[in-house]
Amino acid sequence: MITIKKIILTGAVVITTCFAQKKGTADVWLTNADQSALFEKQAKGLVFEKAGKTDSTTIEVNTKQAYQSIDGFGFSLTGGSAQLMMKMSAASRAALVKELFAWDGKNIGISYLRLTIGASDLNEYVFSYDDLPAGETDPTLTKFDLGPDRKDVIPVMKEILAVNPRIKILASSWSPPVWMKTTGDTRGGSLKPECFDVYARYLVKYIQQMKAEGITIDAITVQNEPLHPGNNPSMLMLAPDQANFIKANLGPAFKAARINTRIIIYDHNCDKPEYPISILNDAEAKKYIDGSGFHLYAGKIEALTEVHNAHPDKAVYFTEQWMGTPANFKRDIASHITKLTIGATRNWSRNVIEWNLAADPNSNPHTDRGGCSTCMGGITIDKDQVIRNPAYYVVAHAAKFVRPGSVRIASNMVSELPNVAFKTPDHKVVLIVINTANTTKSFNMNCNGRKAKAELKGGSVATYVW
Repeated sequence: MITIKKIILTGAVVITTCFAQKKGTADVWLTNADQSALFEKQAKGLVFEKAGKTDSTTIEVNTKQAYQSIDGFGFSLTGGSAQLMMKMSAASRAALVKELFAWDGKNIGISYLRLTIGASDLNEYVFSYDDLPAGETDPTLTKFDLGPDRKDVIPVMKEILAVNPRIKILASSWSPPVWMKTTGDTRGGSLKPECFDVYARYLVKYIQQMKAEGITIDAITVQNEPLHPGNNPSMLMLAPDQANFIKANLGPAFKAARINTRIIIYDHNCDKPEYPISILNDAEAKKYIDGSGFHLYAGKIEALTEVHNAHPDKAVYFTEQWMGTPANFKRDIASHITKLTIGATRNWSRNVIEWNLAADPNSNPHTDRGGCSTCMGGITIDKDQVIRNPAYYVVAHAAKFVRPGSVRIASNMVSELPNVAFKTPDHKVVLIVINTANTTKSFNMNCNGRKAKAELKGGSVATYVW
């Protein structure tokens, strides 16, 4: 049985349907907290039957109520991640790229990546694209060069794009060149007022030179963690400065250069929703802005809805969350599936990006004087050996099935069974559920008058597709 109905949602047409698969079955992809199943398709699917009255716990999926479109799920491809991948043999790297990025139904098909504009703290060393001897400046950017990225990030991105040319790319800056900063240091400081214009042109050059390499930057965030100037590299950028930079410099520079890359503000924790709201309240800045980005090292994920409600015409994104070493599989899976895969998307986020794709067994590389020494990659790379860590499975449970262009649809929240539902472009329903209890939970999944019975062990997560 297929039910078809058109819903107009911000210009998109959503086709609602349930039970498009033969015999009304749902595929089940399971990860157990005890690792007895690791993102494995179960031999037996669930069978839908006519729904009747029941006292059982029930997750109701409503395909007729739609929310935001989804851009994708994925990781940050830091310079360190790319460096480790480039140290692999060509054959092993090709196999890994296919496993992670191919949209062939067999592999995960990661659909969203975050790059760093210059170095992040998970590079081997700090650099920008216009580093100069102390005391020198380059206001015309004649010495601008993508430099170190040509050794790792760019060649890895070309291999990824060969497998998945439709992947969306977000780029974020940790710091401009030090000659543009008040401290003359890669850490902290602020952008000199007289350098607002040259920094805008610096970001334009980055987008143009990446485009020349065949890499299209879909969006940028103006400054990673603008209220945390303690990383190496980093920069403090208060909300009034970010608003002024966008409306007077970056927005006009993009317009003059005919840059279509979207501008995303904030890119920091959920404890300061007033930061992006204050910028969006500035009409001159707002006209250049696509939306706001968030992390969850502080605050509550519901801050995304607060910003959405204040400016419902602007998007919200989830752009970073780390997992630390040593891994705790049960804890890490539960935290990120509940707060991010489910929590962020139920609060209007169009994507979820984990930090970061890869590290070596010692959590390297990272910068000194403030780089993260305990950041665990989604995968651990040791020469040609690859270990899949908790974030790998978190991303897989969503990325493989919730393709770009999917739309979040309504489902009720059930105690100890957090969940989120989506409608895909090929008319399938995807329901992601985690059992946060310590004991096995039985429940029904209802959709358009039909139901299927399901069961999850404590701490386990499943993706149901029908």
